[in-house]
Amino acid sequence: MSDLQPAPRALITGITGQDGSYLTEFLLDRGYEVHGLVRRTSTFARERIDHLHLDPEGSRLLLHYGDMADGNSLSRLVLQIRPDEVYNLAAQSHVAVSFQNPLYSADVDALGTLRLLEAVRQLDRPVRFYQASSSEMYGKVVETPQTESTPFHPRSPYAVAKVYSYWQTVNYREAYGLHASNGILFNHESPRRGETFVTRKITRAATRIKLGLQEQILLGNLDAERDWGFAGDFVEAMWLMLQQDEPSDYVVATGRRASVRTFCEAVFGMLDLDWSDHVGIDKRYLRPAEVDLLQGDASKAARILGWKPRTSFDELVRMMVTADLELARQERALVDAGLKQPAWRDGRPG
Repeated sequence: MSDLQPAPRALITGITGQDGSYLTEFLLDRGYEVHGLVRRTSTFARERIDHLHLDPEGSRLLLHYGDMADGNSLSRLVLQIRPDEVYNLAAQSHVAVSFQNPLYSADVDALGTLRLLEAVRQLDRPVRFYQASSSEMYGKVVETPQTESTPFHPRSPYAVAKVYSYWQTVNYREAYGLHASNGILFNHESPRRGETFVTRKITRAATRIKLGLQEQILLGNLDAERDWGFAGDFVEAMWLMLQQDEPSDYVVATGRRASVRTFCEAVFGMLDLDWSDHVGIDKRYLRPAEVDLLQGDASKAARILGWKPRTSFDELVRMMVTADLELARQERALVDAGLKQPAWRDGRPG
């Protein structure tokens, strides 16, 4: 950026998550000043962005305490930061947890979006708003592949909350002229994915099994099929949506699908292991209402945004296996040195 042109300013909620970390890298590389919303907790869960903290003098990455459940803190931060772009990535994003904690999930994932939209609407300058919508909104799908016009049929408290946020984003666009876009992202994974999500749970367990740190992994529905892409590719689509003259809603997906079983086969196969020797089924991991198949059609994103995924399924699996194998080797070294005991043997903590 030239001295005469200030750096564009972005606010990212959920900055410490998988998508937030990749988006932060992407925006910093493009000269942005990035502000991130973090919750004040008793622990610091910032591992995904620790490497992005530059010298505090002149740093373009600034973190602010706030909470999606606190509308006053959101309004105060938006007024203080005065962002050009807002990326709402914050959510209780685990489907199984949303069944266990539906009220909290609704408060953060649905009403949290409304609180943020209200804060943005009250700012006395143009702001471009991105809402992280989810393929889970399609739920019990009525057509395959799913497009921007496919009806929603959510099958979890998480998905219902995301549908609410989707339509609030559309409403603020139509009612107030806000440049607000929904990115309907299909499953996107990476080595930074949380270990309770099925893909990372598999790669983490398989690499530990390879090094004798674990014996098996327990999963739920192996027949569920998903459209799996790389999170690092998908954040570019988020940014591209906010660079358009007109806001709109876009499916972001690879157009390919694979089952959980296929993912297991690929991961264990890269480690020269037979997945069937190590994978068991536990009914506790089955959803009360299952989503059997998700596969997106991102042709609108390709046509208007010029976006296409660059990472293949096999490349994604190899990337995750390579990263988790290194973690397993570090753990193995600690165990061999008598500094650590294997924490769990069957895919469950404890």
